Amino acid sequence: MMEPVFTFGQRWRQFQALTKPRVIQLIVFCALIGMVLAVPGVPTWAEVRLGIVACLGIWLVAGAAAAFNCIVEQSIDARMRRTAWRPTAKGELSNAQTLLFSAALCMAGSGLLWVYVNPLTMWLTFATFVGYAVIYTVILKPLTPQNIVIGGASGAMPPVLGWAAMTGDVGPEALMLFLIIFLWTPPHFWALALYRVEDYRKSGLPMLPVTHGNEFTRLQILLYTWVLLAACMMPFVYRMSGWFYLVCAVILSAMFCYYGHALWRQYSDELARKTFKFSLVHLSLLFAALLIDHYL
Repeated sequence: MMEPVFTFGQRWRQFQALTKPRVIQLIVFCALIGMVLAVPGVPTWAEVRLGIVACLGIWLVAGAAAAFNCIVEQSIDARMRRTAWRPTAKGELSNAQTLLFSAALCMAGSGLLWVYVNPLTMWLTFATFVGYAVIYTVILKPLTPQNIVIGGASGAMPPVLGWAAMTGDVGPEALMLFLIIFLWTPPHFWALALYRVEDYRKSGLPMLPVTHGNEFTRLQILLYTWVLLAACMMPFVYRMSGWFYLVCAVILSAMFCYYGHALWRQYSDELARKTFKFSLVHLSLLFAALLIDHYL
């Protein structure tokens, strides 16, 4: 059987899909927030240029990690409806092509960060690549139902990377942003896992709804939303932000707790789907509020 021939545009879209663009957009956005908050007042043109280069470097390395993830999870992706469309799962791109693409992105991004930003940001970004692509994907994900909790440390790194890019160090403010995303990740992901539980059961991955059941997972989501609410107050308590952020954080976090409570009381796939979608709104608006508050 002859292999299908793809046009340049089709190949471009296939390689672009490997980078998981929607996920990368959120990663870069969170890194950008870290950059902006690290600079007092309005940034200079030199700081703007530094931020643009840092965003590009982080985007490239994050895309490399996503592509590598597609190689490792190729057979799992093929069994799950949510991911069966990926080029690696469909066999449209070989492992060699994907690995070469991932390596090229990683080297390009790391080089940019090392030369034009600073070595600390490069090493932190590379460590995030290893944490997500190797420690989480290869080791933790198939081993423990707490995979998303432990592996969430990699996903929480973007604002730390942004802060390091602009300051050359990691301050307590960056660690607070890290903690917020770290605590946000489990309820966000478990809400998805609840209504995709059959996909995960078929994949063989020990996700919490598969190993501990629906009711236990819902309780964990509820508890995490309350702990997250407390963490979201920390920027105000530390005087990193003002009243505008506090009001937004209270409203957004209270709404997330409401979704968690409703999901705990009475489950439905539709409510789990709404909780997952709101979690994305929660994080995006929370960080946007931090950004606006920074200039008030």
